[in-house]
Amino acid sequence: MSKKVLVTGSSGLIGSEAVAYFDQHGWEVIGVDNNMRAEFFGEAGDTSWSLRRLLDSTENFRHLSVDIRDVDQIMNLFKEERFDAVVHCAAQPSHDKARDFPLTDFSVNAVGTMNLLEANRLYSLDSPFVTMSTNKVYGDAPNEIQMQELETRWEYDDPAYFGGIDETMRIDASKHSIFGASKVAADVMVQEYGRYFDMPTCCLRGGCLTGPNHSGVELHGFLSYLVNCNVHEKQYTVFGYKGKQVRDNIHSLDVIRFIDGFIQNPRTAAVYNIGGGKANSLSILEAFDRVSQLTGKKMVWEYSDQNRSGDHICYYSNLDRMKQDYPGWDITKSLDDIFEEVVASWLQRV
Repeated sequence: MSKKVLVTGSSGLIGSEAVAYFDQHGWEVIGVDNNMRAEFFGEAGDTSWSLRRLLDSTENFRHLSVDIRDVDQIMNLFKEERFDAVVHCAAQPSHDKARDFPLTDFSVNAVGTMNLLEANRLYSLDSPFVTMSTNKVYGDAPNEIQMQELETRWEYDDPAYFGGIDETMRIDASKHSIFGASKVAADVMVQEYGRYFDMPTCCLRGGCLTGPNHSGVELHGFLSYLVNCNVHEKQYTVFGYKGKQVRDNIHSLDVIRFIDGFIQNPRTAAVYNIGGGKANSLSILEAFDRVSQLTGKKMVWEYSDQNRSGDHICYYSNLDRMKQDYPGWDITKSLDDIFEEVVASWLQRV
């Protein structure tokens, strides 16, 4: 019999990549997604197009419109299906929007994760549980690192961070944003279920996760939204730091390849910073140049002196722990690959 995986947030960027990947690899895939992204971000965030794409292209995928905050539905789902693995991608994902509905943000990110963990403990204790956490669990502590200002970007000026930020960065005594704090609660609880109940759990603290299937909006999905603005010749707003703030970008397929590796060889209470690393890092100004070279369109943008509250000046992930624990994994999609795919995707949607 084929193995069965639950993917929450199955119509989103990482979730939809997981559905397609595991379906292609012979798994039975059950996806849970009630399209709350449309509630968070309006029409631009609607993922129903992604669901239709999955239903048309997969063979062993079932979709359920279930709210992960509904503990009874989640318990019944786990009791009936008995999953061999859980890939938890459902979330309120915006750093900024959370301030508009903090109770909803916490109920989705923290309580929803708790419901899934407890159901997994009761009905599939030995099944790997992987959650998409975020680098925002570190709050603005990375901004305390000594930096240097270059022509087009900020860069670390401390040799200890030349390879990026690793998992020893502290998560307390910093400003997280409401979103970051709710994700901390989920992240710590996933670790605790691993240690306390000896469950195979994993927190992936993502940088900028991207790919052609992203419904990027202004307050979430940096690269996808930037490309969307360029293709449609819409104005993009840069919030502070002179547009030199740096992020590392990782393609959704490389994220799922790592998740697959963890499921095959799980650990207990594992934590990894997952991103594109230094090689796949760039600033907003550098992203403007890259996308303009591909589309031939000049970037239309304005500048606001006010940076996003708790935002990172420079952040890229140190991938050493991931590569050490899973030596068969590495980044396979370069920045050039990512830009070409994201641009092609938005041009197709025009």
